[in-house]
Amino acid sequence: MLQDLRGSNRSHFQVSEFILMGFPGIHSWQHWLSLPLALLYLLALGANILILTIIHQEASLHQPMYHFLGILAMVDMGLATTIMPKILAILWFNAKAISLPECFAQMYAIHCFVATESSIFVFMAIHRYVAICRPLRYPSIVTDSFVVKATVLMTIRNCLCSISVPVLAAQRNYCSRNQIEHCLCSNLGVTSLSCDDRKINSINQIFLAWMIMGIDLGVIIVSYALILQSVLKLNSKEAASKALSTCISHLILILFFYSVIIVISITHSAGMKLPLIPVLLNVLHNVIPPALNPMVYALKNKELRQGLCKMFRLNIKGN
Repeated sequence: MLQDLRGSNRSHFQVSEFILMGFPGIHSWQHWLSLPLALLYLLALGANILILTIIHQEASLHQPMYHFLGILAMVDMGLATTIMPKILAILWFNAKAISLPECFAQMYAIHCFVATESSIFVFMAIHRYVAICRPLRYPSIVTDSFVVKATVLMTIRNCLCSISVPVLAAQRNYCSRNQIEHCLCSNLGVTSLSCDDRKINSINQIFLAWMIMGIDLGVIIVSYALILQSVLKLNSKEAASKALSTCISHLILILFFYSVIIVISITHSAGMKLPLIPVLLNVLHNVIPPALNPMVYALKNKELRQGLCKMFRLNIKGN
């Protein structure tokens, strides 16, 4: 009876904080990763702020396409800032403790930003499809109203769908272990510490991954397939080559974005212990796209490059 009472007390005990241990298997030298991660974070912030500044200052860039680029820049900065300050604090100051509410808030923010970035990829793919395959209807379809409706739609969808992840995670009972073999509060890392059944968390994670990311990826693949079909019919080899070059660079980033999500989802569904590679991929997935998106999506654009040159010339003259 006494043993049952002790077991009952232990099952109802709730830990007050989690300990983010960092990268599994390399705790003794993981601080060396702080330099490249910090540089990637600074690059993400600087490049996206630069894009937003150029779009804001140049009246000629106040068009739907650049509005999407501006939204992407803000989402990229939000995603990187959600995780990088805490990761750097772990690597530099050994600040591994994180309260449960803060952990669940970070979990929610990560899911929101990742899902929103996926939505932006969809609308940008649709934008390119209309621009290349339906150029005569472009002015009537892609308008400022279209951007507003798309932004409202993806905000509502992603905020509402993502809230189930931290809510279900918070309902679990964390009665003994509190050390997470991760740098951030991932759903997998947190719920693996629960003392009760977490099957509902796994089902919800897989459902959201395929419902949101699966549908988005399907729309993107169809859009780019139609774009490719249209590009190959162009008589001008130079125009076709330019369009293909742009599409391929975009697709490389998109494939990296979704392939990492698939790897993490498979790891989660299989119930595997978190190894180094999935954790490292999870971290890089949240910092590499924000650092590279401005260069791939924006700086390859002629109008933005002109705005960049104009801005730096003005700064030089001002000095």
